[in-house]
Amino acid sequence: MRFIFIPLAVLAVALLGSWLTGGGMDWYKTINLPSFTPAGSVIGTVWTIIFILTAISAIIFWGKAPRDRRFWWVLGFFILNGLLNIFWSFLFFNRHWLGAAVWEAGVLDLSVIILIILIWPVSRLASMLLVPYAAWTTFATYLTFTVWTLNK
Repeated sequence: MRFIFIPLAVLAVALLGSWLTGGGMDWYKTINLPSFTPAGSVIGTVWTIIFILTAISAIIFWGKAPRDRRFWWVLGFFILNGLLNIFWSFLFFNRHWLGAAVWEAGVLDLSVIILIILIWPVSRLASMLLVPYAAWTTFATYLTFTVWTLNK
């Protein structure tokens, strides 16, 4: 079940986020961006890798973790993380609420860090697979903040 459900859930998050992002690209092309903004192709590649690593992490955790309180907390944080991921695209690309998107990106980053901490005792590999995600969301939070300050 985990080899089907988890990749499908991750794919759903990726597709919905991509759809929301695509709906705001005309607006995005008109705003001020910092010089360190990665090209769209780089962003897409990074997210693809992050989604693959996240799915692998969740599959490993699901297979190793006893069905105790930690398991349900981690499952809840994976679900929350996916919803936060989608919500950032909605705030930034659809509503153009850059300030709210900064805060939301910080919460998204925090959810990844919490996942890393919660998963570590069960599987260090599954935990470490989320480190690039945490690094990227930290960068993305800073990038979102910079975009916000450039477009006030």
